[in-house]
Amino acid sequence: MKCLTGQILDYADDPRRAGDSAIRHIEDGVIVIGDDGRIAWSGERSDLPANYATLETIDYGRKLILPGLIDAHLHFPQYRMLAAFGKDLLDWLNRYTFIEEQRYCDGEIAAAAARAFLDELLRNGITSCLAFSTIHPVALDCLFDEASRRNMAVASGKTLMDRNAPQGLLDTPQAAYDDSTALIAKWHGKGRLKYAISPRFAVTSTEAQLEATGTLVKENPGLLIQTHLSENPAEVEFVASQFPWSKDYTDVYDRYGLLTPSSLFAHGIHLSERELARLSEAQSAVVHCPTSNNFLGSGLFRLHHTTESDHPVNVGVGCDVAGGMSYSMFDTLRDAFTVSQLVGSRISAHEAFFRATLGNARLLGTDKEVGTLEAGKYADLVVLDPCATPLMAERHALSRDLHDVLFALMILGDDRAVAETWVAGDPVKPRS
Repeated sequence: MKCLTGQILDYADDPRRAGDSAIRHIEDGVIVIGDDGRIAWSGERSDLPANYATLETIDYGRKLILPGLIDAHLHFPQYRMLAAFGKDLLDWLNRYTFIEEQRYCDGEIAAAAARAFLDELLRNGITSCLAFSTIHPVALDCLFDEASRRNMAVASGKTLMDRNAPQGLLDTPQAAYDDSTALIAKWHGKGRLKYAISPRFAVTSTEAQLEATGTLVKENPGLLIQTHLSENPAEVEFVASQFPWSKDYTDVYDRYGLLTPSSLFAHGIHLSERELARLSEAQSAVVHCPTSNNFLGSGLFRLHHTTESDHPVNVGVGCDVAGGMSYSMFDTLRDAFTVSQLVGSRISAHEAFFRATLGNARLLGTDKEVGTLEAGKYADLVVLDPCATPLMAERHALSRDLHDVLFALMILGDDRAVAETWVAGDPVKPRS
């Protein structure tokens, strides 16, 4: 067992909705980590039980200790593709992404990529994620093997695609069903791993494959479902041409039973009021990926319109590497703030960090295990240094309250501000 001391911060709920009472901040705090990798106790140093007083202590001073950051949308096989120029989403996929992903039929390539991908997440304080793989079962095996070795909470699944992509990235409806069924049995619930049924998006699936996907959903109730929705205007038009019977993009997924409380739809920028109402009714979620949306010129997501209208939809956040330009959740939250200003409804730093911790944990169904600093949760933690660089230290001197500190971290921070990353009670941040 060991103690960590410093400022501790987590959220009991969304502070935009619940107010300041949702913010749990202890300036002189202690977290006790048990031998099982879970939090045994957390609270004020002055209240530390006597039986913990002699434990080994790691003192983080005035640094902030938060629950580990959680990313709700990433692409593992795109780990090295950042900064690839494309005219728009569909052009970018065809010129770069589909070519790169064909390499993942090779287990050695996939295994090396899994190591590099998870290293980057941990370097940036991201301890848990929902990520796409490729159509190749071996690629998913490599990702899950590596995550299991690190005892990380990772969710992923074989990507389902049977049209509008190179031959090396296509399966069939039957192969999609058979491979997914075998992989679910092999991996779901092993350690901290979760399987996610993963049709890439309606553009790359025939109706037969979407029907097979719906069968998987029926046979595996409660499993996460991840896909993309309404990211780019050209994509929306293409889907309408492929499914002329549909009311809209969301209706395509709805027809095959893919709107569930465990469904996460990345982007959701160009959704109609009808689509928002249907997503709300189904209790499905949208994942906001602002760095990707900005980089590919996809559009401006209306976060508060989506979450606070007459038909509120749950919203998470994701870096969306490699459409997203960075593995840093700071960059993602910074761009989310910038976009919120452009659409006229500014998010606070507290709301941003809530969405990257407990908010995303709720969407991934892992909030009983991670997302806060309560006793019994896994000790997945990130230690943030507001003075990590000379400029940040100068800026920190101007901060008057906790929100100032968090806002400056969100705008100026990068992997240097991550003093340490803890997974299941062990310090694991890779060092350059």
